[in-house]
Amino acid sequence: MFRSLVRLQSQIGNILSPSKGCHRSQHFPFALKYSTATAERKRFYQDVSISQGEGGVYEINLDRRKLKTPGGKLFTAPNEALAIAVATEWDAQRDTLKFYTMHLTTLCNTALDNPTQRNKDQMINAALKFLETDTVCYRVDEPLGLVELQKNEWDPVLHWIENRYNVTIGSSSSILGPDIPQTTKDTFRQHLNSYNFWSLTGLEYVITQLKSVVLSMGLIDRHLSVEQAVLLSRLEEEYQIQRWGNVEWAHDYDMYELRARTAAGALFVHLSSESSTVKRKLLQD
Repeated sequence: MFRSLVRLQSQIGNILSPSKGCHRSQHFPFALKYSTATAERKRFYQDVSISQGEGGVYEINLDRRKLKTPGGKLFTAPNEALAIAVATEWDAQRDTLKFYTMHLTTLCNTALDNPTQRNKDQMINAALKFLETDTVCYRVDEPLGLVELQKNEWDPVLHWIENRYNVTIGSSSSILGPDIPQTTKDTFRQHLNSYNFWSLTGLEYVITQLKSVVLSMGLIDRHLSVEQAVLLSRLEEEYQIQRWGNVEWAHDYDMYELRARTAAGALFVHLSSESSTVKRKLLQD
């Protein structure tokens, strides 16, 4: 499926997923305050640890201080796995805290403070709006090379999700996009309603990065890797780069950033599910 994309990717080198970050939170506007209000700050702690608080939630400790959200709430994670992941972000910071690289912390802050005061139904509505303008559903009429690339690379993912959820989505080159049946929207609404509030926060973040419900569900369901989902979301851009060239450092930086944010969002979805636990090996005498 990805042979054409692999050829495209070979033009720009073998890109890994670094921990670098930038200030591109505009894709998730209500998280802006939580990642870039203070872009950088000198590290003020030595040790990072987690502890279990009341109600079974987990807290993050910076030396003897308990971490708080931008809204002033006590920072808590719903399970140990997510708490460890967040603590790792804080422990990985060096002399300067680069908050815009701490995507899991940002997502937790957003879920805890809920700055836009939305409920699950409103979050699901926002996610489903992306289905009407989904990246993989909008096709071009020309040039022929891009038409074929979209068909070869997007159609298999589209067919996968239609079979996986027994829905009809389709694609169109019309400016209005495909006419998505109400039954399809109802099916996805029912599925998204099975997510808890935290997982929905992460899923919506992924959707806004990829501008695609189809690619996001493919990633969350482990049908696509982060690298594949990101590359598919940038298909037209990669095609143009192959034809006309690019400013290499700018392209790589943008790709790194999108991968980092997308990977963090997908990880957040899985770690914030109620079944996330930390497995420990039993020591034998």
